[in-house]
Amino acid sequence: MPVPPFTALADSLPETVPFVGPEALQRRSGVPLRARIGANESGFGPSPKVQAAIAAAVADVWAYPDPEGYELRAALAEHVGIEPDEVVLGEGIDGLMQLAVRLFIAPGDPFVTSLGAYPTLNYHVAGFGGVFHYVPYSGVHEDLGALARKAHETGARMVYLANPDNPMGSFWPAEDVLRFINALPETCLLLLDEAYGETAPSGVVTEVDTDRPNVLWLRTFSKAYGLAGIRVGYAMGNRRLVRAFERVRNHFGVNRLAQAAGLAALADQDYLRQAVNAIADARKRIGDIAEANGLRPLVSGTNFVAVDCGRDAAFASAVLAGLARQGVFIRKPMTPGLDQHIRISAGPKRQLDILAEALPIALQDAQSA
Repeated sequence: MPVPPFTALADSLPETVPFVGPEALQRRSGVPLRARIGANESGFGPSPKVQAAIAAAVADVWAYPDPEGYELRAALAEHVGIEPDEVVLGEGIDGLMQLAVRLFIAPGDPFVTSLGAYPTLNYHVAGFGGVFHYVPYSGVHEDLGALARKAHETGARMVYLANPDNPMGSFWPAEDVLRFINALPETCLLLLDEAYGETAPSGVVTEVDTDRPNVLWLRTFSKAYGLAGIRVGYAMGNRRLVRAFERVRNHFGVNRLAQAAGLAALADQDYLRQAVNAIADARKRIGDIAEANGLRPLVSGTNFVAVDCGRDAAFASAVLAGLARQGVFIRKPMTPGLDQHIRISAGPKRQLDILAEALPIALQDAQSA
């Protein structure tokens, strides 16, 4: 019996998952996972105070969460120096991206992004029928000038920029990002992804200016706060932009535990500083391991390090596969020009010890292939 017909747009889309998780890789290979250092999670985990807040909230999971997420929104607004109705919560940055695309991209609308940038946003743009216009990276940086020019050339409805960048870990100073914002068409929405803002050097994260009508700042508790598994992110911007999310969002999407965790995480800035320091130490250790094996680590403002394997994409893929055979999960960029790199997430000492043991073996296997 035939199934009811999909929409023409849905029927044209492939069945895909933007990121293959380590769980799926383990199921396919049968190799036990020894080091999970590929998804840019924080292996240092959340604050003990966050864990206690989650435990205390468990008894109330019979009740729906506050659909407005008011307490967390108010706390975030106070933390940033804006108003609560200039903040919207979502199921991580990914959930907020989907809503932003739904609000601003109709079938056929032009969308500008860097070739090789965060693929989940592209998944959502494709799902709503947007037309892609890609700008190559300039070296290992997203090309701000080229992105602005492409936005003008195409009449883009939306432009995406991550600062610091995923997958390369590179970053632009805030003043350069501000010049980029000023160079965009007024009718073009900028999604400014600052997921790695807490781990960025001083002077990189931009000040949230809610008077700007065409910028949405996206931030998350998934990275430095160690809450990737609970899915809570937030967008900030002009009141008219933010209030528009009330037209389309899942009002119970940020669950009761997530809201409690976000509140506790935000309140424990001492732990955040400890986590950021631990991430910085882990980045240095990853760089040391890479250099000890003749590879070149890139400067990173994130909780991962991109490492140049010094040869071509096939060699970098072989290194990735060699690590996977040893139960070490990492990822790599797939776009030409970036694909000679592998990407290693910051993690605790025991996980990086495993990397230090496994990488020479993976490199030897790759060189012999």
